[in-house]
Amino acid sequence: MSNVRAAITGIGAYVPEYVLTNEELSRMVDTSDEWIMQRIGIKERRILKGLKGTSDMATEAVKELFKKTGVKPKEIEVIVCATITPDMVFPNTACLVADNMGIKNAFCLDVSAACSGFLYALQVAAGFIESGRHKKVLLVAADKMSSITDYSDRTTCPLFGDAATAVLIEPAPDDNTGIIDYLFGSDGEGRKYLYLKAGGSLYPASHETVDAGWHYLHQEGQAVFKWAVSSMADTAVELMKRNHLTGETLHWFVPHQANLRIIDAVAKRMEVSREKVMINIQKYGNTTAATVPLCLWEWEKKMKKGDNVILAAFGGGFTWGATYLRWAYNA
Repeated sequence: MSNVRAAITGIGAYVPEYVLTNEELSRMVDTSDEWIMQRIGIKERRILKGLKGTSDMATEAVKELFKKTGVKPKEIEVIVCATITPDMVFPNTACLVADNMGIKNAFCLDVSAACSGFLYALQVAAGFIESGRHKKVLLVAADKMSSITDYSDRTTCPLFGDAATAVLIEPAPDDNTGIIDYLFGSDGEGRKYLYLKAGGSLYPASHETVDAGWHYLHQEGQAVFKWAVSSMADTAVELMKRNHLTGETLHWFVPHQANLRIIDAVAKRMEVSREKVMINIQKYGNTTAATVPLCLWEWEKKMKKGDNVILAAFGGGFTWGATYLRWAYNA
């Protein structure tokens, strides 16, 4: 049994240039900046324009990661990609990124857990490191949510943006850093409240499914809100208890960026002060699998080696979870 602990050792990211503001959205649907800010807390979001897919954003994030860390394509042994907006049904998006980057020595797989995708994929990636058989795993979390968003639906179109992140996972540099603990859950009952109905084997694409709008994301906001608050808070608080953490000893809380009210409610349950909570939803919206690592990317220079960090997310499935780690490096 290996005693190796996995750690995040570098982060890259990419956000598209185009900024979709609340003011522009208000010209598309019956909404307003005031309505969106009061209920969600989003001011703007990034949108990928042109004939480009999730793999294009992911490739740019990997380029930044490699530039920052000095890692070469030939060193990557595994690529794990968290996404619910793959370029195509197959091949998987991880393979497309590998081809774009000239990575030939890795095996590639995608993980589909919606907004919980990064946390789930992080544990998958950590398993390869903890096995003792692998030294460098590339974890990509990326989604082009604009591709499945109905911009005539005022309840969902303000929520989502596009972004990609790339994280390097390696053995922890010492015994005091790396991924310490995690707690995940899921409940298939959530399939009724958050889903993309068509495009799979049950409802293949057809004139009927397109005309019915089944290729757009569907969400029942009130149900999702309640589940998200309780599930994220319960797992995060339990993780703190079993690792003897308090609001004082926790340095950073990194929540999924779905709704500012959800973030505040979970942080309150955890008794964590606002200055320790990473929040960038106002700039990027909900980028699904990319939200948690996008926060880590923005706060990277503020984090110190040994900092206690809890990551938490909730997504379609329903899926949810929290991860406790001690930060492994000073940027």
